[in-house]
Amino acid sequence: MTSGRRFRGLGKGRKTRRVLERGGAGPAARLNRALGEWPGVRITPMFGRWGYFAGARLFACFPLRAKDSDLWIRLTRADQARALGESGVRPHRRFASRGWIELDVRTETDVAQALRWLRRARGAPDTDGDDAG
Repeated sequence: MTSGRRFRGLGKGRKTRRVLERGGAGPAARLNRALGEWPGVRITPMFGRWGYFAGARLFACFPLRAKDSDLWIRLTRADQARALGESGVRPHRRFASRGWIELDVRTETDVAQALRWLRRARGAPDTDGDDAG
């Protein structure tokens, strides 16, 4: 069946980075542990960020690199307006019109604030059918 010719993608492959195997470092590890316990939530690395999915719907993402700290969360319009009233929460630089917000997660207090909004985002319905952002 094999012709001796190598096909792309059939080799040994590269090793998974240790930080990915451990589920992240710093605040990412804390978020991943917490969200990993929620039923129906899938966490996967994508495009340099941890992607948090409820079913097929992307509801948040956080950077893989420990030096970055901007958590992106997709909320309903009403929740987005409430979140923007809190200190440290800002509209997403590109997708604010779709309900996305950003907040920096560096400390345990930041993780607690983020988990509050992540719970709401996970249960939010997909209003426009655009899962990518």
